[in-house]
Amino acid sequence: MKRYEMVKKHEDFNEIINHGQKLGGKYIIIFSKSKEYPKPNFGIAIGKKCGNAVVRNKLKRRIRNIIDNNRLLFKNNKNYIIMVKGSANNATFQELKQDLINLLRKD
Repeated sequence: MKRYEMVKKHEDFNEIINHGQKLGGKYIIIFSKSKEYPKPNFGIAIGKKCGNAVVRNKLKRRIRNIIDNNRLLFKNNKNYIIMVKGSANNATFQELKQDLINLLRKD
């Protein structure tokens, strides 16, 4: 995932979370909101309940890898915020991948 594909601003995060569509799974919650620009943008949010900084960064790397490998499942005219639940700390990579793919197919 490139830097220009990321949602960074706090205001943008709040706008997508408060006014967007919500889908929840076992390990992941996805918020999405339509936009005009034709490429999808992504934000990843992981709370401190997931673990220390090492664990949170590991989860972020896994989520970014899943996003990069499944780029075609994301709609082009949307912004996405992917929130990782505390239960994801004990999940394997395959479980995270399957949960995210199932949520994207619902979208």
